[in-house]
Amino acid sequence: MECVFFSFNKDTFDVLNIATLGPSGTSSEQSAIRFGEFAIKNRVAKSYQVALCNTYEEASNQIILNNCQALVVANAYYNISEFYMDNRFNLSSAFLNYTPNYGIAIRDELTTDNIVIATHPAPKALIPELLPDNLKIADIIFKNSTSSAAKAVANSEVDAALTTEVAAKLHNLKFISHIRPIQMLWSVFTAT
Repeated sequence: MECVFFSFNKDTFDVLNIATLGPSGTSSEQSAIRFGEFAIKNRVAKSYQVALCNTYEEASNQIILNNCQALVVANAYYNISEFYMDNRFNLSSAFLNYTPNYGIAIRDELTTDNIVIATHPAPKALIPELLPDNLKIADIIFKNSTSSAAKAVANSEVDAALTTEVAAKLHNLKFISHIRPIQMLWSVFTAT
């Protein structure tokens, strides 16, 4: 993690509660953990906890309700401008972090070469790069997170998912593509 800037109003939190996109296995969760470790190392917090939410908007409500003190959002998120424009939030930190490896994962063997794939909208551009040459896309189904996309494969709702290594392991999936991380900028918002 490379911190771009860091500015918190409070000196030290006993427990820094960090809200972000879940469920378990998301890049957001991994980045929130890295941010929590950074906060401890820089003596802003004695410890941290990560609250995983279904959407970034639900996570932002945890800040508004004072249940959490920090909101970690990927700058690739299509609706991030809402948090920048909302006068209830301050941009308190930004950092570069590599995501866990991404790839296209399946549950068992594919029964068709014309597949339905689930993903979060943000990394959708990786699909053409990672899709094996022998496969074609019949449809792309958007989920709230790449971990939710992996769960959709595990539940046989779709043929494949663009997901992280963490989520693939969590849902007992196997990769059929090469895998790679994404270097991403993350924003941390706090209450005004």
